Amino acid sequence: MSDLVRYALDGSVAVLTVDNPPVNALGIGVRTGLKESIERAIADPEVDAIALICAGRTFFAGADIAEFGKPPASPTLREVHEMMESCSKPIVAGIHGTALGGGLETALACHYRIAAPGALLGLPEVKLGILPGAGGTQRLPRLVGVEKAIEMICTGEPIDARQALQMGVVDALAEGDLRDATIDYADYIAAEGLPLKRVRDRDRLIAEAARRPEIFSFARKHYAGARRNFLAPQHCISAIQAATEMDFEGGMRRERELFNELMASDQSTAQRHFFFAERQARKIPDVPRDTTRREIKAAAVIGAGTMGGGIAMTFANAGLPTVIVETSREALEHGMDVIRRNYERTAHKGRISERDVETRMALLTPSLDLADVAGADIVIEAVFENMELKKQVFARLDAVAKPGAILATNTSTLDIDQIAAATSRPEDVIGLHFFSPANVMRLLEVVRGEQTAKEVIATCMDLAKRISKVPVLAGVCHGFIGNRMLHAYFDQAYALLYEGCQPRDVDKAIHDFGFKMGPFAMADLAGLDVSWRVRKETGQSQPIADRLCEMGRFGQKTGAGFYRYAEGSRTPRPDREVTAIVEEEGLKRHEVRRAIGADEIVERCLLALVNEGARILEEGIALRASDIDVIYVHGYSFPVYRGGPMFWAGQIGLGRVLETIKGFHDAGHGDVWQPAPLLERLAAEGHSFQDHDQAGG
Repeated sequence: MSDLVRYALDGSVAVLTVDNPPVNALGIGVRTGLKESIERAIADPEVDAIALICAGRTFFAGADIAEFGKPPASPTLREVHEMMESCSKPIVAGIHGTALGGGLETALACHYRIAAPGALLGLPEVKLGILPGAGGTQRLPRLVGVEKAIEMICTGEPIDARQALQMGVVDALAEGDLRDATIDYADYIAAEGLPLKRVRDRDRLIAEAARRPEIFSFARKHYAGARRNFLAPQHCISAIQAATEMDFEGGMRRERELFNELMASDQSTAQRHFFFAERQARKIPDVPRDTTRREIKAAAVIGAGTMGGGIAMTFANAGLPTVIVETSREALEHGMDVIRRNYERTAHKGRISERDVETRMALLTPSLDLADVAGADIVIEAVFENMELKKQVFARLDAVAKPGAILATNTSTLDIDQIAAATSRPEDVIGLHFFSPANVMRLLEVVRGEQTAKEVIATCMDLAKRISKVPVLAGVCHGFIGNRMLHAYFDQAYALLYEGCQPRDVDKAIHDFGFKMGPFAMADLAGLDVSWRVRKETGQSQPIADRLCEMGRFGQKTGAGFYRYAEGSRTPRPDREVTAIVEEEGLKRHEVRRAIGADEIVERCLLALVNEGARILEEGIALRASDIDVIYVHGYSFPVYRGGPMFWAGQIGLGRVLETIKGFHDAGHGDVWQPAPLLERLAAEGHSFQDHDQAGG
């Protein structure tokens, strides 16, 4: 018998305890152990019922993702489920922690389910570009109805135990010890002779849905918008619809067909790559797991503007007391008012309670005195992007922050080492580049300076998880990883305007590729004045954008930028005034403007990202190509179903990528198209950026 499943008797109940840390993944060893244990319980005349529980911190958190893409090994999860359903003795699943994916599917194959009050249950396979492949699309709608099943499966979001009880996913909530409660429940079911309730036999809810086919057409339309260009949600809907049109066995066959189609798709390959990339990004080769962490009990934020306020909200959301410091009462009061309004809007939408609003506001202490940061374990500066100003702030922080406090800058481009040099403790200085809006965006670039202590890096990587951010480590250079690459992206977007495009042409091509918005709509959202201020400070120019700013067109906040916006609307509308400016400035650089197709627009913008990303990787600014992918998906809306720019380039083939880049260089589009040496080497070797990561660089 597999040593991953322990078999024990408690009276007349056979207790099967799965112990496969860290998350009790349903790999071949666990499946074999379950099969053998159930067979043993069936054969034992002293056993009247079976209790299935898991050791450690969770119930089954899913299938073993390491087995994805490999031929199925027997017993498969479906075979184990069939054995469980057909078992002549009641099987009760005792759920704690999380029952996700194959874990919830396994629970649904049991006759009864009892859950600890804090448990979460869900089918998140859609986030990997697949669908529940072990009966989830067939059993869940039989319990909760088709509409709720579509919502759970197409979003992949879990429900808590109390919701699961209300919806009928579980039959009871455990009081006290889960193991004892599960055994008692199984004993009660056997003693009372309660029926063996097989989910597969419950047809009432799917029969009702079969008479309302509009459910499926509405769902398809909704997820075509909400999850634009994604294959998996549409396949999930098809599988659930099969449950209403076929018998259980037919629905299971259709589920398997659709599952296999998704597993073979580029989208699922990309989304599985990204799943591992997120986890790999937390690992830093020269910062061991046992590195000492500093305790973070209180925070401070310098600046109550858009970024400072958002960062303060992020800390308050995580329950951390936070001081917010401003230089004027007006700015401070305005910042606090904005934070309250943001929380109240969230409460109005039902995402938090009114009590949550007050709890979080109570964690925020406004101040006009920089000395009030003295009690903070971490201080984050979020003032204007100006080196001299930031150095002044850090020099003052050095004098008032307590010893051992982490001093972080939210700079998006500036040299961390210069900022650290303004203090007597550069080892405590680090970059924490939040993305706007900071209370919403999940990405956090953690920028290590030349002297940043390893324990500071480790503490900040852990803190990121605590405040619900995805951290990626970056080295020091202008713009770090994300914004340095973005500069190359925008250079091409502007070049396309000068050569013949209008903003809407570029934005449409990028949007159709899968981004939430194109570069010029994004610039309007961020505010054109931000980059204009930087250009003026550095003596740079971008004639089209500069002219718009000189006209007071700063984007959405002024109702006009590259586009015009109706009052109260975020919908960009092309503007003849902008069209004329683009054509006029274009003709100053090119005698004739030309028509440019969507394919060239996409290649020019995105291969510029890839080429610059290759340079960043070779310079060691990024540890891994997959880290760049994480940054671009979470920070810049690169479509996750394409895996990120570096993975996407690998799917195209680096040989083809190099050939295209050389073609742009030969066509006279500038030295920016000089191929990165790493790209040339990998293409010559027939390798991808993923191969480079696996080889350790």
